[in-house]
Amino acid sequence: MAEWWSIEVFHADLSARRWKDSYEGALIEAALANGAQDWAWHEHRTGVVLEVAFPDESSWEAFRALPAVAAALDAAPDPVNGLIVYRGRGGSSGSRWPRRRGPKPSAGAMALTEPAEQERLDVTESEPPEWVPAGAPSAPGF
Repeated sequence: MAEWWSIEVFHADLSARRWKDSYEGALIEAALANGAQDWAWHEHRTGVVLEVAFPDESSWEAFRALPAVAAALDAAPDPVNGLIVYRGRGGSSGSRWPRRRGPKPSAGAMALTEPAEQERLDVTESEPPEWVPAGAPSAPGF
């Protein structure tokens, strides 16, 4: 059974779509040369995803170690924060295993305590301090 791997590139100062247009030929050629069985590109509002199916993990590692692949990943718009390489299908395809049945947690599952009454200071009925002009002797106690 084929193992899917994903390379997800997000937009940064440069567009991820532009990166895809520049490197898709080299990436697909390298994938096919290393035994890729299937591939798919997906574009979404935050970037692009390349999904590649290899027959086994060693084929993926050989693909990943190629200089052309390393150069393409290094040329991503943001190679530090805008590049994710992982096992599985990309984007919102979900996990490899189905979710367990059962109650789902939700925000309203537990009642919260009422907030305590906060003490407030009424400053509308206080008198402003006496004004002393600059250069005048200060009042005693100041």
